[in-house]
Amino acid sequence: MRRPLQTVKNLQTLTSSEWQSLAAQHRQRAEEWTVPYRARRASGQMHPIYDFLFIYYRNKPSQLEAWHPGYGVGLQDAPLGGTYKDSHYCCVDGLTILDPNCMSASTRHRLEMALHLCRVVQERPPAFGCFGMHEWAMVYQGDAEGEVRHAERLPLRLSQQATDAYVRSRPIQCSHFDAFRFFSPGAKALNRIQPDKDSRLENEQCGCLHTNMDLYKLAAQCMPWVGSQLLWQCFQFAVGARQLDMQASPYDCSSLGFDAVKVETPTGKLEYERRQRALSAAARPLRRELIVRLETLLESSGADPSPEDGTK
Repeated sequence: MRRPLQTVKNLQTLTSSEWQSLAAQHRQRAEEWTVPYRARRASGQMHPIYDFLFIYYRNKPSQLEAWHPGYGVGLQDAPLGGTYKDSHYCCVDGLTILDPNCMSASTRHRLEMALHLCRVVQERPPAFGCFGMHEWAMVYQGDAEGEVRHAERLPLRLSQQATDAYVRSRPIQCSHFDAFRFFSPGAKALNRIQPDKDSRLENEQCGCLHTNMDLYKLAAQCMPWVGSQLLWQCFQFAVGARQLDMQASPYDCSSLGFDAVKVETPTGKLEYERRQRALSAAARPLRRELIVRLETLLESSGADPSPEDGTK
């Protein structure tokens, strides 16, 4: 049986016209991305850069389009059902509000793990200088192993032989497991560390392009609790990070309108690190906001937001 919702601190109230306007604005900006994605998917012509955000992160277009206020905001004249399901929301004094008492044990655990990862990453010093070599490692010896991702849409900028030679010419220092696991078999041994799922908390750091891009994944996993405004900000950030990810890759993205960041040259390395540092700086307030929202939510649900090892 669901416990009665306790008084929400600093409750913000939105009138019917206010929240409906916010919801419409959110759907309009989201559909600028979701509608073209659906059309490409229907035609079988996927976009190698942008569609990654829908396929890899598995957040459905409809989930990006739906507007949720986040915990601590009450909506006037918002009946339960549809977007505001009673599995997440309740009605109190005429306001529809997210109810932490609705959370299952598995949902609470997921939010706690997201909070723990965000805290660890936020506090760890950033490391730069990887120069996006993860994408190069994914196509290493692709001709011999018979697979080069995106080959049907994007050719390599260099020959396979030159690409392989560049991968072998410098140390690879990828700390992100979800990137490392897509390395070609021959490239995995070239990485300075061997990250795995269980060592994520020990390895991920806030200079990593993919760790910062994953803020969108984490925000999506924490919906509807953290609200669509933060989800949208993380999505926009992920778009920019993904662009650099592919511009610095061995692929020729000129057909998509993107110039290469040639990390195999001194000038390209400098540009990559400059943009990587800028993205790391931009990710910090997003991660901090996610931490604050999860702390507030978990405290309201009666859970202890402090991780087991005492990390703050």
